[in-house]
This record gives sequence, structure tokens and C-alpha cells, in this order.
Amino acid sequence: MRTATAEFYELTAPASVTTPRLARQFVTGALQATGHSGLVDNACICVSDAVTNVIQHARVPTLQVEITTRTGCAVIAVRDGDANRQPYRRQAGTDDERGRGLALVRDLSHSCGVSLVWDGLNIIGKRVWFELRDR
Repeated sequence: MRTATAEFYELTAPASVTTPRLARQFVTGALQATGHSGLVDNACICVSDAVTNVIQHARVPTLQVEITTRTGCAVIAVRDGDANRQPYRRQAGTDDERGRGLALVRDLSHSCGVSLVWDGLNIIGKRVWFELRDR
């Protein structure tokens, strides 16, 4: 059954090596519960990459995973409090073990991007988001 109106789910977790798995489980549960089971595989790949990037590059103790579901789509975002380190797409060589994540997120999602998080006066973080659509 598809949701007729938007539903919002949020997970706050430590920026630790166990969090990518926790984020995948959270995303899986929310998408299955709202009738978006077909999005689970791509969502897990994308959220795992975004969470791993926060752990490796941002200097924050916690992060948030946000999910907004609507009829036919889900928008998933990973938010952190490090506004100074913006993600960027690198050109990964054939032997590189890193540097393909943002390109993979772009390829698997309908749309994606980075938004700054404001508190009304200051930039306090960033959100890496991606939209997935049911087929």
C-alpha cells in the first residue's frame, strides 16, 4: 500500500563505524513499512555511502538520517553539523578503492544534491539528499 500523504522519519546516530549498517536497517524498515520495498536496494547503497562519507570526512559526533515518503517516491537525506567540509565528486582511477560514492548515488537516484542547513542566522551543517522513485 502506498502512502497518500508525506510521512517523515528521522534517525539520530553516532558518527561511528557501526552507523552505516544501522542506517541501512532504518531505511529498509521505513521503506518497507510505507510500501516502497522496490526502493530498498538502491536506498541502502546510497545511504550507506552518504553516512560513510560523514564518518570519514566530517568532524561531528552525530548525524541524522531523514526519510520523507510520498506516493511514488522517497527522499532520503543524511545531515551533519560540519558546514566547513562540503562533499565533492572525485575522479576515481580504475585501481582506486575510494572516490566513486557520489557518482554512484547520482547514478542510482532520480535526483540528488547537497543543501546547507541554517539555524536562521548561520550555516550549521549540510544535508546530502537523494530522491528515489518507484518504477
